[in-house]
Parts: sequence; C-alpha cells; structure tokens
Amino acid sequence: MDEGLKLIKRGAEAYLYLIDFHGFKAILKKRIPKDYRHPEFDIKLRQRRTINEARMLYYSKKAGVPVPTVLDVDVDETYLIIEYIDGIVLRDLIDKGVSEDVVRNVFTHVGELIGKLHSNSIVHGDLTTSNMILYNNTLFFIDFGLSEKSNELEDQGVDLHLMLRSLESTHPEIAYRAFNYVLKGYAKVMGREHTLRVRDKVKEIRMRGRYVEERRRKT
Repeated sequence: MDEGLKLIKRGAEAYLYLIDFHGFKAILKKRIPKDYRHPEFDIKLRQRRTINEARMLYYSKKAGVPVPTVLDVDVDETYLIIEYIDGIVLRDLIDKGVSEDVVRNVFTHVGELIGKLHSNSIVHGDLTTSNMILYNNTLFFIDFGLSEKSNELEDQGVDLHLMLRSLESTHPEIAYRAFNYVLKGYAKVMGREHTLRVRDKVKEIRMRGRYVEERRRKT
C-alpha cells in the first residue's frame, strides 16, 4: 500500500483516503479517536464498528447487493480498505436533471436493492442518494458504517424513513414520486403485504417526529 494518503472526506466517525492498493485505486476508511470518550471504551468501539462494517459489506454482497469489495481490514488500527467505485454519485446524477423514465427506473431498482438487504436481515442505517453510486449501469450501495443485522419491522421502517427524509431534503421536486418508486421496487422483493406494513411504519415514525417537534415548540 502506498503511504501517500489523499484525504477525500472527513466524516463524524471516520476519514476517507484515496490510496493506491497494489496498483488499484482504493478507499482507506480510518475511524478516528474521540476525546470525549474514555480511551479504552473508544478503541473497543472503533474496533467493533470496523469489524461490523466489514461483515455487513460481506453479507450485503452475498445477498446480491452491489457493494465495494473489502480488500483489507486492520482491527488494531481501526481501518478497512475497500474497492474504489469510480462512478457518479446518485445525488449528483439527479441534481443534473433526469427524465421521469430515469427516475422511475433508478428508484425502482433502489427499492429492489433495499428489499434484498431487508430480506437478508440487513438494515443499512444511512440510506441516502449520497451513499449510492452508479457505475457501468450498476448501482452500488456504499457506507455501511451504521448498518446492522435486524429483521425488526421498526428498523426496516427507520431505514425507509431515512430514505424518504433524504429525498425530501436533497431532491424535493421528485421526493414523493421517487419514494413511491422505491416502494414499488421494494414490493417486488418483499411482497405487497410486508411493504404495506413497512409503509405504515414509516408513517408512524413520521408522526412521532412531528409530535416531538410540536412539543419542542410549546416548551
């Protein structure tokens, strides 16, 4: 591995570096220490999250969801090296302006991929168009730092609620159409009955948020 690291993103929990890994472009994701956490707890937490993300990427690929390949993991140093996907971020693609056919096809496929995750008891934890990359007509999901194993309806609802919130904040002009396409794709994998249950859970989660917001305004 080339020691020349090029920082490309500073996240809340980790820094991303573009590196050369045996002649191939790769991403080194390094989880950084937090001064507000006890050092012993901090290192164990970062190690656990590093292991978890590598596992979730493996499980997701096994489930048939395109994700970056894990190339190396160093638990002691709390970093992992993953394949660099040299495509266009879905958020940027939508921002450029696309036809309704593209919106329908892309977000229906997004729903199918989410369905594949959920059908294999995987919740992503950060479903946004910034965490999806289109490369050679293949849509990759990235950033599994918050992912976990769960088949709970609540967790699946939260996953899809985050998707909707992301669409509302970054693509308000197509948000609800796009989300309906997501649900249609999701139903292809998870079935209509389960999709209706998850959709109702999304509505419930939204109502909870509105209730909390109203309480804040009154206090």
